[in-house]
Amino acid sequence: MGIMTKVAVLDDWQGVARSSTDWSPLTAVASVVFFEQPFNDENDAVEKLADFEIVLSMRERTPLPGSLIHRLPKLRMLGITGSRNRSLDVDVCTSRGVLVCNTVGVGGSEAATAELALGLLLAAARAIPAADANIRAGRFQEGLPVGVSLAGKTIGIIGLGRLGSHMARYCQALNMNVLAWSQNLTAEKARSAGAALVSKEDLLSRSDAISIHVVLSPRSRGLIGAADIARMKPGAILINTSRGPIVDEAALIDAVRSGRIIAGLDVYDREPLPPNHPLRSLPNTVMTPHLGYGVKETWAEYYGQSLENALAFLNGKPLRVVNSEALR
Repeated sequence: MGIMTKVAVLDDWQGVARSSTDWSPLTAVASVVFFEQPFNDENDAVEKLADFEIVLSMRERTPLPGSLIHRLPKLRMLGITGSRNRSLDVDVCTSRGVLVCNTVGVGGSEAATAELALGLLLAAARAIPAADANIRAGRFQEGLPVGVSLAGKTIGIIGLGRLGSHMARYCQALNMNVLAWSQNLTAEKARSAGAALVSKEDLLSRSDAISIHVVLSPRSRGLIGAADIARMKPGAILINTSRGPIVDEAALIDAVRSGRIIAGLDVYDREPLPPNHPLRSLPNTVMTPHLGYGVKETWAEYYGQSLENALAFLNGKPLRVVNSEALR
């Protein structure tokens, strides 16, 4: 193992990497640099990562297309968090002989994201952030919107996989009626999660709140467009903890700005959200900065396994390899 091996830990936006695991076994044999700010663009990433042989990425925060991989000649190993990274060109990594290693069995993140969706729903229904701001500004109830009770209301869940099923159970505990739809959902699977399968159009028009739990793919990009948002009830709440581009952002902004709907958002088309983005100044919104999976338990597993992956690679015995062909 060469003491001069350089390891980059990317996208530590919350400054949690150092405290989430014991890095000393790696810092004893390599130079480890933590990047807490996002790169401006691909050229910026190339400039800052040119000397690194190992890059440990965080989910899909920095896109890792083939064009970037080709411009990092010293790169030998790339760590990803989660089982896959949709922004990473694994084929180019393989052709370049760059080993890709993932993390597995991170159990806390799926519940954590669903828990945040529930938190956004409650916060939107009762205007909790605005109430908190009132108290801190020396006011009390004056000027606050009147909240609604969720008991007896209808929640529509788009995507009833593991996260959506968690959300369905939480909403059942609130005595909400649960509807569900996704492109491959069956009536039997919906029933087993305590939901009723309906059409997308029915879900949008009947639900008092809608929560999105599908992964971003070419099929789901723009899944909720302007016509879909127009079908929603006046005053309905739209929760998105999945990925920003699943919802037509311009149509969402129009509906929120006009007061037609309320939005609870953890994800955005561009992240970090630009400082001058219109969502930052709109009422009828509750927003968090993509915190869904980001809890202590997840960070400990992500960074702990990323550290293990880097050490194993340096020791010539790589772990959790995604593209074993690169070894040849």
